[in-house]
Amino acid sequence: MLALVPELSVSDIAASRRFYCDVLGFAVLYERPEEGFAYLTLGPAELMLDQIGEGRDWITGPLAPPLGRGVNFQIEVAAIDPICTRIEATGTALFQPIETQTYRTAQGEVTQRQFCVQDPDGYLLRFCEKV
Repeated sequence: MLALVPELSVSDIAASRRFYCDVLGFAVLYERPEEGFAYLTLGPAELMLDQIGEGRDWITGPLAPPLGRGVNFQIEVAAIDPICTRIEATGTALFQPIETQTYRTAQGEVTQRQFCVQDPDGYLLRFCEKV
């Protein structure tokens, strides 16, 4: 059981599904096309996509691009290079190029290679691999 699964409101479910699945490597666990909804997985990471204006929306105020301002979603993967290569092949610019960062944690320090990319609606995704 996962404790947190974000649901992202998207402007074009087909474009978002293509980006997340074909470019980033997510798989569709299940979907409800009649509601504009897809539940995606990438390893242990899970997220939901929800088409704005179809089915029920959880909109608390006016939406303006880029969506998701003020949050980034860190997604830990085994290797970031294949994902980064697929992104660059589409001509999509990285928000933050690959870098290596060390962060202090309660257990000491963790070092990871990471990069950030925005999805079609501007949600910021930070992919990382432990070093």
